[in-house]
Amino acid sequence: MDRLKRVWPLILVLGGLVLVFATGLNRYLSLETLQRHGEALQAFAQANSLLALLILAAVFALLTASVVPGVFFVTITAGYLFGPWVGGVVTSIAATLGALAVYGVARTALGEALRARAARDQGLLARVCEAIDRDTFWYVLASRLAVVVPFHMINVAAGVMAVRLPPYLLATVIGLLPAHIIYCWIGSRLDELLQSDPTPDVQALFNQFWAPMAGVFVLAVVLPFLMRWGQRALVRRSST
Repeated sequence: MDRLKRVWPLILVLGGLVLVFATGLNRYLSLETLQRHGEALQAFAQANSLLALLILAAVFALLTASVVPGVFFVTITAGYLFGPWVGGVVTSIAATLGALAVYGVARTALGEALRARAARDQGLLARVCEAIDRDTFWYVLASRLAVVVPFHMINVAAGVMAVRLPPYLLATVIGLLPAHIIYCWIGSRLDELLQSDPTPDVQALFNQFWAPMAGVFVLAVVLPFLMRWGQRALVRRSST
């Protein structure tokens, strides 16, 4: 029974991965899906808004937990169907649920092996584990905003160090929101691109929406430095 408790998060993640590829869901993670089925998806979302949101959240969480590339296109689809605010909030929460599944795997099934590796290794994983254990909320928040540390490495490190869930989850949701809102804003205006280019590719997407993409760059590079500077200033002020 104890062994089952330890391995069920891993079984869940692996089951999700098998489900994604068995159903061929990964083949729909592209702009081509919106080109072919965009109007039908919009009609379904308008007629069944709550159900469509729940399906979107479930698919997003499943893809995030199963570490399948292409989740960016689901974020774009969320904006296309529900706009930047609803789409951004729902996908941020769903991504956090997917991250929680990976956290659970690292904390239970693979916890001992990963802790031993982090203890031996002085590489990126060891440094991330040390930093996230020292200051969970601020490190996770800055990492989610900056995207300089791989998304799932943060989840693995949090699970290895068995950090408290409230600051980890809160920092993940808040840290994902700005970029997800920007991506969903792009999705909400995708009709403009489809009218001028019926078969756009990723390069066309970036060319059309370079300004919001620049906003993501600012979030990734500038904002974490400002946050860290503010945190240090608060620490110096409180110590004087």
